[in-house]
Amino acid sequence: MRVAVVAGPDPGHAFPALALCERFAAAGDEPVLFTGPRWFDAAKQAGIAVRRLKGLAPRAEDDDADAGRRIHERAAYISTEILPDLSAMLPELVVSDVLTAGGGMAAERLGVPWVELSPHPLYLPSKALPPIGSGLAAGEGVRGRIRDSVLRAMTARAIRSGQQQREQARQGVGLPAVDPGPILRLIATLPALEVPRPDWPDTAHLVGPLLWEPTDRILAPPPGDGPLVMVAPSTAHTGVAGMVETVLEAMDGLGVRVAISMLDTPPLELPSWATAGLGRQDELLTHTAVTVGGGGHGLLAKSLLAAVPVVTVPGGGDQWELANRAARQGGSLLVRPLSADAVRDAVRRILDHPRFTAAAEEASMSAAEVRDPVELCHDALTMTGPR
Repeated sequence: MRVAVVAGPDPGHAFPALALCERFAAAGDEPVLFTGPRWFDAAKQAGIAVRRLKGLAPRAEDDDADAGRRIHERAAYISTEILPDLSAMLPELVVSDVLTAGGGMAAERLGVPWVELSPHPLYLPSKALPPIGSGLAAGEGVRGRIRDSVLRAMTARAIRSGQQQREQARQGVGLPAVDPGPILRLIATLPALEVPRPDWPDTAHLVGPLLWEPTDRILAPPPGDGPLVMVAPSTAHTGVAGMVETVLEAMDGLGVRVAISMLDTPPLELPSWATAGLGRQDELLTHTAVTVGGGGHGLLAKSLLAAVPVVTVPGGGDQWELANRAARQGGSLLVRPLSADAVRDAVRRILDHPRFTAAAEEASMSAAEVRDPVELCHDALTMTGPR
């Protein structure tokens, strides 16, 4: 099967797309990844064919302060920009990242079935949940249900505005205003990070985290036998600033070792009990007692999958939602705002109380409940038939 996978260059979205491409290739399919050039070399080294995802650069008329316009109008533009390259590869299926909706629009314009990839929990609104992003658990009892109903009413106008923006963007590229949606939604998270809802879409399936390592290097932990704390600053632009410096201050004198895993240039000066650089996080997690990081889904899911509890310091975007879900699950402690004292206390609590590691192990075991994303795509395409 020839499959085009479309995702923006942000690591939180590009890495799951790369992992999915590897799954397709291992199954004998022919995946082509459309993304930004930042990951071209790494993708090629992994044997994944890549194409430039055109249309990513902001235009003069774009208003990136308006999230709806940024997603929908840019999606329509991207769908036009990639249409020639997408058409030339004659895909039988298109997988489009949830934030790179242009892939789905382009597939629809070509008459090709498409699948939506959510590299995190399902974020569609629900009639039984508080608004996604609030971080709140579903309300209990009459008061709780009233609270959630009021909060949903407060966000209904913004949701409808986004729907109208999507309708206008679709009509602008010759598509019907009403979006039929994908034939399948791949929800790439741990079941432990999902929440039950009575209106779960029939087309949505949990497939587990799609994790990909951008390097084969090994980051060696500092010498010694103290517990290892892995620090991974958020790769998202909404992540909390100053995490590395604050965590180093917090860990000084605590009797732990620190390994700072980062894509960017590491700090120039580090104490003897700390190391930093680019290295495989999956390997480093086999030595780790506690992870400290932002609330991004990639690190959170990777740590819990390795049964390592997390001190989560959420920034913006969906990090607040994810941090609260992980805290309620029990495998994480939430720190906000960021301070050395708060981080030190959270790390010490996790090291002192086995219940956090036990909860992380429980989250890891929930991965046994997921479906195979490639198998789901094959089955969905068979049921859809030719168009």
